[in-house]
Amino acid sequence: MIGAVVFDVGETLVDETREYGTWADWLGVPRHTFVSVFGAVIALGRDYREAFQVFRPGFDLTAEREARAEAGQPETYGEDDLYPDVRPALSKLQGMGVWVGIVGNQTVRSGKILRGLNLPTDFIATSDDWGVEKPSVAFFERVVEAAPCPADEIIYVGDRVENDIAPAKAAGMRTAYIQRGPWGWIQRDKPEVAELSDWKIHDLHELPEIVAAENG
Repeated sequence: MIGAVVFDVGETLVDETREYGTWADWLGVPRHTFVSVFGAVIALGRDYREAFQVFRPGFDLTAEREARAEAGQPETYGEDDLYPDVRPALSKLQGMGVWVGIVGNQTVRSGKILRGLNLPTDFIATSDDWGVEKPSVAFFERVVEAAPCPADEIIYVGDRVENDIAPAKAAGMRTAYIQRGPWGWIQRDKPEVAELSDWKIHDLHELPEIVAAENG
């Protein structure tokens, strides 16, 4: 039985095109150049934050976020940045009696934005709320604690192998790898995707069908 479906945020629910475009603007580099370097860093298996270091050595993401906010240019996203399948898929899952959660490596500001969107969810939390980040085991233990069912009745949905699929599987959850966004496309053929994902999906509309099949 599947009693809960829990979603990552960036590139699972939120299209981050605008976010990374504004970072390119902040760094003063062409958006195409920034995106190209960003993808290259991911393809090399390195931390995405290293992309910022290419353009500005010593770049401190936390400090720069604060500087952007002080300059009146804070990171932000809204309804238009949600992938179009988000609301209908989450609504359908809730209508099936499934507990729907959203948890990801996000700031307090991002958590407020998510809650303000009034998405059809039962639970929203961020790494800043919990004081622990993915892929830490403790993060996924918090996910299991929050859900109303055992780990093996939870599907965790994410676009990254190392941050989402591998640690969620290690915590005993079922996993759905969504192939979209930079990580989703770049990592799609990695052996770990096939080994650690219970399902590989391209659209969130596939999830209600998966739950219906599992719950008979």
